[in-house]
Amino acid sequence: MNRNLSYALIAAALLWFVMFSPQTAGNVNFWGVMSSAAVLLLVLSLWYGRDLWKQRWQKWQSSGNKTLYVLQQIGLGIVIAAVLWGVFWIGDKVSQWMFPSFARMQVDTVYALKEKGSTQLIGWLMLCLIGPAEEIFWRGYVQASFCRMFRANPPQWLRRLPAEWSAMIVSTAVYTLIHLPAMNFMLLMSALVCGVIWGGLYAFRRDWLPAVIVSHALWDAAVFVWFPIM
Repeated sequence: MNRNLSYALIAAALLWFVMFSPQTAGNVNFWGVMSSAAVLLLVLSLWYGRDLWKQRWQKWQSSGNKTLYVLQQIGLGIVIAAVLWGVFWIGDKVSQWMFPSFARMQVDTVYALKEKGSTQLIGWLMLCLIGPAEEIFWRGYVQASFCRMFRANPPQWLRRLPAEWSAMIVSTAVYTLIHLPAMNFMLLMSALVCGVIWGGLYAFRRDWLPAVIVSHALWDAAVFVWFPIM
C-alpha cells in the first residue's frame, strides 16, 4: 500500500474511533466531528488522489454531451438511493422479525444521534457535505487507489479476480471495519451493505461515480432524516 493511502485510511480510522467508540463518543460533539472528518477526508482524497482527479477531468473535457451526462447521473443517483432505501426497509423488517428487541435497540441507538443536533441542519450536512465527501473519499480515492495498485501488483489471494473487483472487496472491508468501534451490529451490517452496493456499482462502471455520490448523499439524508426506517 502506498504511503499516502495508508495515511488517509489511518486518519479515517482514528476519526471514526473518536466518533463511535464508547470510550470517546460521549466526550465529543458527534456532528461537529463528523463534519470536520468529512472536510478532512475530502481534502485528503483531492490532494492525495489529484492525479486520479486530473485524469477524470481530462476525460470529462473530452466527453460528448455533458448536460445529458449530468442529468443521467442525477437520475441514476436518485434511483440507486430509492432502491437502497427499499433494501434497508426490507432488511429492517426481517431483522426485527428475527431479533425484535436486539434489532430495535441497535437501530434506536443510531437514530439517537439525531438528538445531538438540529434535525434540519443534520439533513443538510448529510446531503451537501457528509454523504458526498464520504463517497469521494471511499470510492473516488480509496477504491480507485486500490484498483490501480492491484493492476500493477495484485496480491496472491486476489489474483483470480479483476483489479476492479479486488479493490471493491478490500475497500468495502475497510469501510465496514472502521465502524467496528461503535459495537453496533446493525450499523456494521449497514456499512457492509452500502459498501458492497456503492463499491460494486463503481467497480462495474467507473463513469458512474457521480451517480454513486448523488445516491450516497440522498440516501444519507433520506434514511436518517427525511424518511427514517423505524
